[in-house]
Amino acid sequence: MATSDKTCSIAPYFQVPSENLTAFKSICEQLVAKSKTEEKCLYYGFSFHENMAHCREAYVDGEGLLAHLDNVGDLLTEALKLTELVKLEIHGPESELAKLREPLAGFNPDFFVLEYGFRN
Repeated sequence: MATSDKTCSIAPYFQVPSENLTAFKSICEQLVAKSKTEEKCLYYGFSFHENMAHCREAYVDGEGLLAHLDNVGDLLTEALKLTELVKLEIHGPESELAKLREPLAGFNPDFFVLEYGFRN
């Protein structure tokens, strides 16, 4: 079964030193506010387990994901000064992942290819 779903999700995991947790959470609030203005953002938010943070986010397509990174680039740079990006997953159909492989290569992500499914 093929899929016509073009949605791309990104799953970054950050290890946040205790002394940086308050400052990182402040940046998270700013990232959420800025992401809320994006037309192709389906959902966006941060969850925490002790000093591990996860950003739960998805976009209509690969272009939406790239537009998001452009929109929040300065804030993301500040966040990465406070944390360590320990894992990054990108999920979507190959046609959309192909648009992301080169621009995201510097983050060394794992790309998961959507092969089966649907979107309501």
